[in-house]
Amino acid sequence: MNMTPTKLQAALQNLPVDAKESVVESLFVEQYLMEALGFEKGEVYPKYPTGDSKVADYAARKNTPDNIFVCTQENPYLLVEVKNRQTNLSYNSPGYISAVEQLKKYLLDKRCRSCKWGIITNANHIQLFRKHGKTVYPATKCLELTVENIDEIVSNIKQTIDSPKKALTIVVYNLRGGVGKTTTTANLAAVFAMFEKRVLVVDFDPSQQDLTKFLGLQLSNGDVIQNLVDRKADIRAVLKTYSYYNKKVKKDFSFDVLPADKMLANDNALNPKEANLNQQLRIKDLKSKLDSLSSDYDYIVIDSSPNWNFFSQRALYSADVILLPILPNDYFSLPNTVKTISEHIPKIQALREDGCPIALPIFQNGSKVTESQNRQIEQEIDNLIYQAKSDIKFDLKPYFYPKNKDGKNDKSIFSVSSHAVIANAIFSRTPAAFQNKLVCQQYLALAKEYFLQ
Repeated sequence: MNMTPTKLQAALQNLPVDAKESVVESLFVEQYLMEALGFEKGEVYPKYPTGDSKVADYAARKNTPDNIFVCTQENPYLLVEVKNRQTNLSYNSPGYISAVEQLKKYLLDKRCRSCKWGIITNANHIQLFRKHGKTVYPATKCLELTVENIDEIVSNIKQTIDSPKKALTIVVYNLRGGVGKTTTTANLAAVFAMFEKRVLVVDFDPSQQDLTKFLGLQLSNGDVIQNLVDRKADIRAVLKTYSYYNKKVKKDFSFDVLPADKMLANDNALNPKEANLNQQLRIKDLKSKLDSLSSDYDYIVIDSSPNWNFFSQRALYSADVILLPILPNDYFSLPNTVKTISEHIPKIQALREDGCPIALPIFQNGSKVTESQNRQIEQEIDNLIYQAKSDIKFDLKPYFYPKNKDGKNDKSIFSVSSHAVIANAIFSRTPAAFQNKLVCQQYLALAKEYFLQ
């Protein structure tokens, strides 16, 4: 029995295989896709000026009784970037990379601070991106559209847009130990807290337990692991709160903590084959628990164990984005970062269904370097970029030199300077950003570089 095609199916069937961008816009996006996503005509604005002479193909936002979007053009919620059907938008193709970069520019432009979502499509492929503050990352994989799957795909995208989670989950990670992951986690959380963001930090380095100890909190004695493996248990039951009272402003600042569990530090627990922990704590269980908290927090920051092991794999699987600190005077932190970006992250992405986690550009953490040393670092990075492109066809430049594009030769890398007070903060069990203005400025700059808009 022949079934009458839906509007989306009919639109896709009738769209010429060589349709130009204007045709994809008029016969697919404007008439049918935006409607299927829940937007009426008065809520969709074509050729939306995002600022700085940039124009997105479409912007959309639900109307309110006193604010009609096509009239005010204020506070867009979704941007759509459209390409012709001959443009290859399959994942990691040149056309795809260009379209994603273009969409990111629009989402981060001055008139789009309110935007939460972005879409790229040419009617052959479609992908949804989320914007959280200054961070843009995939909310779905790049999906191929067919007549058979288009309704389900667009329906799932609409559901994601209509029910956004609040928290951005960040994992601080490097294969190399001693690069300042714990210090970064604690001070980043402190800065977020000072900006009145709700924050949860997760100590998922059970062999070291440094974050929990650094904050002067008691280690869990089996409660955390039992909660994680019990799918019905509420993770809130094992959270702790870290507080700091600032005498100058007479105000308490706090964030919540999922402490390290010392039961995971024994030999059996660290050997999943012996303890059967691999079956008990599945790779998606930590993410599932943290997702249950996604409406409670603005940021969830995970301090991960180094190396590529049972715990780091679960930490990365739980994250939306990965923050990668390196030590500029430690050669081995560079190739370890390359291995993380080119090998380990793709393995985790393959297990997930939303294109995450993605690596943010690296930053140099806590070391002073001379101009001569900086040139050596730059040369080493150039060699690693060349080798990766030649040997494994992987472009590392966006992760090491994110500003080196559009004809610019900008090889600057964001840095957090070294201060003795940061290292000494362990003795007071207080993140240095709470106590020292200069340190606070350093980590605020880090937060603004990657997260705060």
